[in-house]
Amino acid sequence: MSHDPGAPTVVVVGPGWRFTSGVSYYTCRLVNALAGSMPTHALLMRQLLPTVLYPGRRRVGLRVHDLDYADGVEVYDGVDWWWGRSMRGATRFVGAERPHVVVLQWWTGAVLHSYLRLARTAQRRGARVVMEWHEVQDTGEAAVPGVERYVRRLMRRLLRRVDAHVVHSAHDLALLERAYAISAGGAPVTVVPHGPYDHVRTSESDSEPSEPSEPSELSDASGPAEGPVRLLYFGVIRPYKGLEHLVAAFEALPDDVRAGLHLTIVGETWEGWDAPLDAVGRSPARDRITVVNRYVTDAEAQRHFAAADAVVLPYLRSSSSGPLHMAMAAGLPVVLSSVGGLVEATAGYDGVRFVPPADVPALSAALASLPEVRGRRFADPRSWTTTVDSYRRLFEELADVA
Repeated sequence: MSHDPGAPTVVVVGPGWRFTSGVSYYTCRLVNALAGSMPTHALLMRQLLPTVLYPGRRRVGLRVHDLDYADGVEVYDGVDWWWGRSMRGATRFVGAERPHVVVLQWWTGAVLHSYLRLARTAQRRGARVVMEWHEVQDTGEAAVPGVERYVRRLMRRLLRRVDAHVVHSAHDLALLERAYAISAGGAPVTVVPHGPYDHVRTSESDSEPSEPSEPSELSDASGPAEGPVRLLYFGVIRPYKGLEHLVAAFEALPDDVRAGLHLTIVGETWEGWDAPLDAVGRSPARDRITVVNRYVTDAEAQRHFAAADAVVLPYLRSSSSGPLHMAMAAGLPVVLSSVGGLVEATAGYDGVRFVPPADVPALSAALASLPEVRGRRFADPRSWTTTVDSYRRLFEELADVA
């Protein structure tokens, strides 16, 4: 890659692929986007925590992604929770790349001790430190005794080393101000919308729907738009995702309406939250519901989104949503709870219909309206160019005050 000689060198720190999550994809997409206009490299958290403690422990280390880092991007993979030689390698990597800016992706307290060390290393070498926030703290993690106190105590130390903040919505900024008063120290805060997750987007020929078949997990995505309207819930199954309300809303539909719909649930159960799938098993509508209870590969995700006519995300709370950005990138109609930062995330997207969280009648009415928009596709207003431009302006601001 060729870059402007005056462009800053950037190291982005975030999760690698061993514990694949939405933030793993975001880190890779951000690095690749920035690398198009400035030297950018990735320093990855490899072993986030002991595997036995991870809710998705059965898939740790399995390759589920097709997306990868661009040619020319140096990748250090990576830092282990218990450090050992891995942290020595990380500090050598920072020294070798000599970044002007280090960008820390924040989503879990499991990386806090490592981020403290890396932020200190970066500043000792003259780099500015930027924190990009995906949420204040994971809800399941915060429920573990002592973890929230640990994060809040050590976060104060980390924030003293942060030169600027990036958030994805005004909603998130308000939460962070209440939790940490992040702007009180004078560090600039930039609101940058989440970039698109278009790695699941397929060609038009791939996106023509057909009827789901049982017992196959995946629908054949070829053929004309015939059979039932296919609804897709996609994402990890956790208490705050509200999936049990979607099952209840689907079940509450009149028989003649439900006969024209099929619901596919694709997601990995976390935190032992079996209530939604137990409800499916008891439901009189279970013959109209397909469940894929695991973390699927990118290729499978592409096929699920290609086969869907609409996506339904009935969250009870959320700062941001990878499945939402996948649905927008695919241009699909979306039924979405009006919570958290999601209203801002969909600004300018004409394919969204909002419902109040946990409102089963409203959700059921929204499902019944989806046949009206079958086959329609909508333009995604999000762009990684917007993200890169925002970061470039922030880096210039930091250079001016250095």
